[in-house]
Amino acid sequence: MESLIRVIRGQKVILDADLAALYRVETRILNQAVRRNMDRFPEDFMFRLSVKEAGSLRSQIVISGVGRIGRGGRRYLPYAFSEHGVVMLSSVLKSARAVQMNIFIARTFVRLREIIASNKDLATASRTWSAAKMVRPR
Repeated sequence: MESLIRVIRGQKVILDADLAALYRVETRILNQAVRRNMDRFPEDFMFRLSVKEAGSLRSQIVISGVGRIGRGGRRYLPYAFSEHGVVMLSSVLKSARAVQMNIFIARTFVRLREIIASNKDLATASRTWSAAKMVRPR
């Protein structure tokens, strides 16, 4: 699950296609439900990737080609959902699976925050220890 969370524009997000796979719905169905409820998804909950961002992800073999008519792939740029956007999806996708997955995803975001915080604590402790080691008299 952690591998689905990406940092884009400084936010931890999950792409629409990844969420659709988790919820076991087609990406177009997920996006259609979102479009019908755009007032629930401000910019800090969800945003559409730019062509450059989508190209960067495509080069990492994350998404198929955007805008390549007649060759498969997506016709539209993907949406990226922040933690708050994922939680809001449960009110838009009214299924037991969506509720279960939202709980799971929310816990994953919390776990990532804890890991990041503990790594910062370890880094600070390591720097403090290294600094103390350097000034120790011999």
